Amino acid sequence: MKRYLILEDGTVFEGEAFGSPQGSTGEVIFTTGMTGYQEFISDPSNCAQILTLTYPLIGNYGINPEDFEAMTITLAGVVVREWTEQPSNFRSHRTFGELMEERQVPGISGIDTRQLTKLLRTHGSLRGKLTAAGEEPNVEEIVAELNAWSLPHDEVSRVSTQRPYPSPGRGCRVVVMDFGMKHGILRELNKRDCDVTVVPYNTSAETILAMQPDGVMLSNGPGDPTDIPEAIETVRQLIPHVPMFGVCLGHQLISLASGATSFKLKFGHRGANHPVKDLTTGRTELTSQNHGYAIDLKSLENTDLELTHIALNDQTVEGVRHKHYPVFCVQFHPEGSAGPEDSVHLFDQFIQLMHTSTKAGTLHA
Repeated sequence: MKRYLILEDGTVFEGEAFGSPQGSTGEVIFTTGMTGYQEFISDPSNCAQILTLTYPLIGNYGINPEDFEAMTITLAGVVVREWTEQPSNFRSHRTFGELMEERQVPGISGIDTRQLTKLLRTHGSLRGKLTAAGEEPNVEEIVAELNAWSLPHDEVSRVSTQRPYPSPGRGCRVVVMDFGMKHGILRELNKRDCDVTVVPYNTSAETILAMQPDGVMLSNGPGDPTDIPEAIETVRQLIPHVPMFGVCLGHQLISLASGATSFKLKFGHRGANHPVKDLTTGRTELTSQNHGYAIDLKSLENTDLELTHIALNDQTVEGVRHKHYPVFCVQFHPEGSAGPEDSVHLFDQFIQLMHTSTKAGTLHA
């Protein structure tokens, strides 16, 4: 059945429907990863967005239980050039299309994703609508609706856990604030035998400190960091008292809590091949990224933060650390899900930071 992708500027793409027969509206974005489509579509950071996968063939190695980054898929839709109904991989349990149908995510295939990506790179991320399968749309009407439609501001509350839960270990006690956490982050902490408690995004600093953690991890998540001012305030209260490591949205929250400012990128950083320079070592690492906002480099000047990582593609901020407290953060995904694991050593750095702070007697000072 036919399906249309209609953008707020009036551009129309005609293709074939798969997944849910229902239509949807969202911000149209793109990711450039050549592999890792299962991780991309299950990343909570993509909540309420229509994700374009630029690699021309999707689903060739199928879907398997091990590679989900979240069990609930919160995408508004998926755009592909082609998806295969006959995956070839010993790990595959089902097809890409079967997953989209089961999770009720609308998809469109058979369109020129190169043209769409070039359009988004030129004009920036655009609001778009995937029509219901078989529907003949009134384009003018839909464009007017899209231009009147506001992007959501409640994505974090949609994807965060609703109640605390443990992931036991015998090592460092870590509280993870879940803003839309990828399971890859939890896997890396578990590999290091951390005794983890995952808490909702709006958990208070008092509640977290009462758990007497050795460290606090701030996860990734969707949307604009300024949409959750309560979390910024919580992070501001935590910084003087406990070692902290932030990833993606967690990086932005630490930065904002320290006095920096954020801005929306034209079309975001999404993919598994973004080069980042570690200014502390001089080493360049390939990173997995998925975000639409970044920290203003100039705004760091009046804070207690120092720049540690920078993007080589556009010179945007990719990492900072606090000058006085054991707190650091990065904009990219060191857990490498999906993508390279060049930066996975940052989890070891976090473990070492917790051990050092505990020995120094600075914990909860």
